[in-house]
Amino acid sequence: MLDKIVIANRGEIALRILRACRELGIKTVAVHSTADQNLKHVLLADETVCIGPAQSRDSYLNMPAIISAAEVTDSVGIHPGYGFLSENADFAERVEQSGFVFVGPRSETIRLMGDKVSAIRVMKEHGVPCVPGSDGPVPEDLDECFRMAREIGYPVIIKASGGGGGRGMRVVHTEATLLNAINVAKAEAQAAFGNDMVYMEKFLEKPRHIEFQVIGDSYGTVVALGERDCSLQRRRQKIIEEAPAPGITAKQREEMSERVCSACAAVGYRGAGTLEFLYEGGQFYFIEMNTRVQVEHPVTELVTGTDIVKLQLQIASGEPLPFKQDDVQIRGHAIECRINAEDPKTFAPSPGPVKLWHPPGGPGIRVDSHIYSGYSVPPFYDSLIGKIIAYGDNRDVAIARMRNALSEMVVEGIKTNTPLHQEIFNHAAFRQGGLDIHYLERRLGLK
Repeated sequence: MLDKIVIANRGEIALRILRACRELGIKTVAVHSTADQNLKHVLLADETVCIGPAQSRDSYLNMPAIISAAEVTDSVGIHPGYGFLSENADFAERVEQSGFVFVGPRSETIRLMGDKVSAIRVMKEHGVPCVPGSDGPVPEDLDECFRMAREIGYPVIIKASGGGGGRGMRVVHTEATLLNAINVAKAEAQAAFGNDMVYMEKFLEKPRHIEFQVIGDSYGTVVALGERDCSLQRRRQKIIEEAPAPGITAKQREEMSERVCSACAAVGYRGAGTLEFLYEGGQFYFIEMNTRVQVEHPVTELVTGTDIVKLQLQIASGEPLPFKQDDVQIRGHAIECRINAEDPKTFAPSPGPVKLWHPPGGPGIRVDSHIYSGYSVPPFYDSLIGKIIAYGDNRDVAIARMRNALSEMVVEGIKTNTPLHQEIFNHAAFRQGGLDIHYLERRLGLK
């Protein structure tokens, strides 16, 4: 087992990693910015190192500072969590070259699967269904672009190859707007990701967002831990996630699990990863892979009885997966609400001191949060302050428990999006399940 690791992240995921390390007897080093010296995991870690000013680019995105922290503390590995440098192949490579263990896939795997164009190519080679598209970067020849779009069929969507979070995306409904959309998407992609490569896909009108969780060891075994429905989104940012996905049959789950595991095994995938799909008309279409642990991993843990973060650490230590695909059983239903420090109507960030924090409890309720009474939410980072996860024997029980939990939770001093969650859980359409990715924005009047 790894003796000591650097937790190269902040907030709830950093605390989640610290807890897993404690269970496994791994010592922890919390690296933090000057704004984060009072974070819960920083106060609990065995050692701490300040790696820079509040701005992310000077601290949590500062590769040399993080690697230096591992060196001066005599750490063995680095866990990147999610966000920040977690899917940065250059960072993973520098960690490996510096003699440390990167708790995640190998750098070459991140580079291959983190690029959407090459990831789609891998999936197609192994029989994983993909959205009809350009099969590579949009060509420089304009006539070829127009021909390709006509062949795919309008509407089409232009996407950044190295993108995420909705940046570098443009939906095109007519040929007259195609050229401008490509140019704008390229400019956005270059500014956001330093890579202006874009590709073209068929734009699905009302798809759901279904993703499959996989985990692989260093010995060629890759196992799928079922699927999640992450269709409740605002501006392509997930708000509510659940597992299993409503309406997905056991046969569909088995078939897709076999295909994604085959593809991941072929590239030697190691660690936790998520393959994201659009689902429409009973068909799955692969769109991208996230080569890290997901924010929504707790719902999968609850319905499968696994601990994904501990598995990450055990695999990074060289241990084989302790179970096979046939051992994975989906039991019950779990729903997660992301609690953000933001105005529930305008969605403006709401940083500041937390005067009172009372987390909910009761049967089937899990709370992953780093905040506490007296903690001050800084204005420099993502607004996520915690996750409420409800588990029950079935979806109706999970919904009832979540509604109770949301009513019990108390956060004073800052605004949160809790009222939005409460409103969603009162929607008859949500209780029925199977909503598309545009539902929430339509409901909010944003589309």
